[in-house]
Amino acid sequence: MIYLRQAQERGHASHGWLESWHTFSFADYYDAQFMGFSALRVINEDFIDAGQGFGKHPHKDMEILTYVLEGTVEHQDSMGNKEQIQAGEFQIMSAGTGVTHSEYNGNSDRKLHLYQIWIIPNQKGLEPRYEQRMFDAPQGRQLVLSPDARDGSLKVFQDMELSRWALKKDEQSVYQIQAERRVWIQVVKGTVSINGQKAGPSDALAIWDETALSVHADEDSEILLFDLPPV
Repeated sequence: MIYLRQAQERGHASHGWLESWHTFSFADYYDAQFMGFSALRVINEDFIDAGQGFGKHPHKDMEILTYVLEGTVEHQDSMGNKEQIQAGEFQIMSAGTGVTHSEYNGNSDRKLHLYQIWIIPNQKGLEPRYEQRMFDAPQGRQLVLSPDARDGSLKVFQDMELSRWALKKDEQSVYQIQAERRVWIQVVKGTVSINGQKAGPSDALAIWDETALSVHADEDSEILLFDLPPV
């Protein structure tokens, strides 16, 4: 089964300095059919004005992943981290027993564009932690998150993997799915066809009860592929 979650069908919040698109129910956006998918709880695509951002706020028992597409994030947290996250870089934070943080657009002359993704951990009460990594320029399928941090990936406390997959125009490949696993594909840029289902920028595909995916790039494209547990 492949379900297309079109970009324009997502929840939308406009706060003047912030334009945010919610794949799943979040804040004032509620849809009982979109409360999450497997271990995914939040996928927000945010556009933040120059110099603006989120003041200090708390989190608990959540794996929080940020992928910066354009601009620079200025991050501070209660663990003592004060960092910049650049375009193309991934940051993950285990909120665990509790953490507060702030995130601002570090540029004074352009918008910040990012994905913020919340993943439900497979255990509560973790010690808070922070990691960020600039991976090589995307070529092919690149492991970003894994439970064992293998091959230079960032560690996530969940039975899942995240790959960033760059495809050239007309490139075609196959992704094998293990029994009972679920897959979520978020299209970062370009247009792809997954088992014949076309998806464009900011669209997503929820996939279950499939054994393999035929991935075709209709143009130069980038996708995030989440390989997730059954529940």
